[in-house]
Amino acid sequence: MPAEPDDLNRFARGLFAPLPGRYDRLAELLSFGQNGRWRAAMVGCILPGGDAAAPALVLDVATGTAGVALQIAARGGGRVVGLDLTEEMLRRAQATVRSAGARRRVALVAGRAERLPFPDACFDALTFTYLLRYVRDPQSTLAELARVLRPGGTMASLEFCVPSGMLTRPAWLAYTRLALPAAGLLLGGRQWLRVGRFLGPSISGHYRRYPVAWTVEAWRRAGLTGVGARVMSLGGGLVMWGTRGAG
Repeated sequence: MPAEPDDLNRFARGLFAPLPGRYDRLAELLSFGQNGRWRAAMVGCILPGGDAAAPALVLDVATGTAGVALQIAARGGGRVVGLDLTEEMLRRAQATVRSAGARRRVALVAGRAERLPFPDACFDALTFTYLLRYVRDPQSTLAELARVLRPGGTMASLEFCVPSGMLTRPAWLAYTRLALPAAGLLLGGRQWLRVGRFLGPSISGHYRRYPVAWTVEAWRRAGLTGVGARVMSLGGGLVMWGTRGAG
């Protein structure tokens, strides 16, 4: 059984528990329709193609409705373990995996990113999506993620970001503070209104505390080498990647 969640975990679980049926639509809405493109870029970091061998076993943390896990399984040919904190999300993910005929390729597990229920160095690659804003200590969480990755294995992530341009930043602020809550209310009622009001300030607050440069260094302190970061869609998304060192 996963360790008892802390207050931030409970908040995340309560925020997203009512939304699994519409979660993917919400991600597309917040990302200006770019979520699929960002996911593909992240998956490409662990499945480079060409002559490189695809990872045999991949962990997808914060798997949600299993969209990334299914994409990895379809593109890579290996097995994927999807882990999520929210039971409602996992139930939706199970239905999605069944519908895709991927039950032999994708396994789903309940658990916390801060305390993974796996031994050291057991995965060939690891992905996580929209995670770090929902953990109490991003640095220790990154160290825990790196712990289960074998030396030489690749870790990749996708997070929302905050544009920095003179025109794009004010436009993003207006969208996340005004348009997004209104769209949430129209598309999903009061629960989506709550999420829409939360997400923009949450993203801004996270990067005030943990700028991209800090996050790159946090990956390195967790034991990742060759750490890279790619800001996408005029600053709305951030894809990162790195390789676990031998030490």
